[in-house]
Amino acid sequence: MEQSFRIFLDRFMKAWESSSLNEIQEILSIDYQAREIASNEIVDFGYEESIQGWEQGFKFVKENHAQWRLSELGTICLRNNEVMAVLTAMIVIDGKPLATSNLFFDTFKKSADGEWKLVRSYIETGVPNNNLDGLPFK
Repeated sequence: MEQSFRIFLDRFMKAWESSSLNEIQEILSIDYQAREIASNEIVDFGYEESIQGWEQGFKFVKENHAQWRLSELGTICLRNNEVMAVLTAMIVIDGKPLATSNLFFDTFKKSADGEWKLVRSYIETGVPNNNLDGLPFK
């Protein structure tokens, strides 16, 4: 994996952990497309809806004095300029995790000018934490 991607992915995860909407907006491609599975319903959305979702999630975390617990399960080089990262996100309130986490398959693309952007996501929400036992959470 390219060193510039590792630096970028670390930046992305730090922005997420600190609930920085401004940084996430810079990382997200304007052409972003996603599919989310929530309660067995499929929801497709783009950039604007994603920003709204990040904003709601960050607001929840801040209002509840919670923390994000993120884990990188792996990365896969899809093409010369595309890498998929498999990530989990758990919210912890007062030292106790919520009962479920979300699983992300995020695809990042490097543009001609060398800048990485999040371009696609497939998201499984509400995964019971005990189904994730043994995974390398931070």
